[in-house]
Amino acid sequence: MFASFMTNAWISATIVAIVAGVVGYFVVLRGSAFPAHAIPKGAFAGAAGAALLGVSTLLGLAVFSVLGALGIGYLGRRGRHDVVTALALVLMLALGAAFLSRTVEYEAAIFSLLFGEVLGVSTNELLPVALMAVGCLAVVGIIFRPLMLSSIVPEIAEARGVRAYWIEICFLLVVAFATAVTVPVVGALLIFSLMMGPPAAARSVTSRPLLAMVLSAAIALLTVWLAIAASYQTNWPIGFFVGVFGAAAYGLGRGYSAWRRGRSAAARPGQLTGASGDYHDRREQVLD
Repeated sequence: MFASFMTNAWISATIVAIVAGVVGYFVVLRGSAFPAHAIPKGAFAGAAGAALLGVSTLLGLAVFSVLGALGIGYLGRRGRHDVVTALALVLMLALGAAFLSRTVEYEAAIFSLLFGEVLGVSTNELLPVALMAVGCLAVVGIIFRPLMLSSIVPEIAEARGVRAYWIEICFLLVVAFATAVTVPVVGALLIFSLMMGPPAAARSVTSRPLLAMVLSAAIALLTVWLAIAASYQTNWPIGFFVGVFGAAAYGLGRGYSAWRRGRSAAARPGQLTGASGDYHDRREQVLD
């Protein structure tokens, strides 16, 4: 499991987990699950097109992810966001099917793009993956305050001059590059689980943004590391274990949240009503 040929696996998986944990936190916070689900499908179409042209699949992933993000962001401003996202998803899946029908790529390579293959990341791909990951985290750091404000209280953000459209475009581009980073390891179909399970679990534990982001990245790291170990021992695809462990993390987070609410309710005085009681109720809703 810790042999030299597994070095790339551990390095790439660690990069993927940190990016997915941080970016996924905002996906959960903004309720952007559908775009985060659609963009990886476009990335898969890009990888299939790159294989058809004989160029790097990582380049295809990045190009189609960015095109999908820009299309969803631009057209979503002029129509219903969910309809635009669905149409973008259908179009990109159709392109992926067309590319696959023309490619001579062998079945195992296509399977790895769909469900992940941690051993498929070569040494030559580590540097581009790391650079894109650093870029994603840097952009999140630069737009952190307006992104957080527009995610939680968009009306106040608008009143303070935050341009919601440009923040949305920047965020979708971050999701696009995070997709390009994570698809080779987790797969296009199961990246969604890594960008949703750990962040949702972290939000169930704490409502403090920075702590929740760190916790989300930590849970994603643990999820991916356990998935690598389980995949190595069983020879099952890593994406399967990422999905199972991510769902388990969310279940544990929800269980902890319910236990904390019950404990807090039991500790309250029976006469706690009025404004103070309303405050506690609102606080628990935010934590939930």
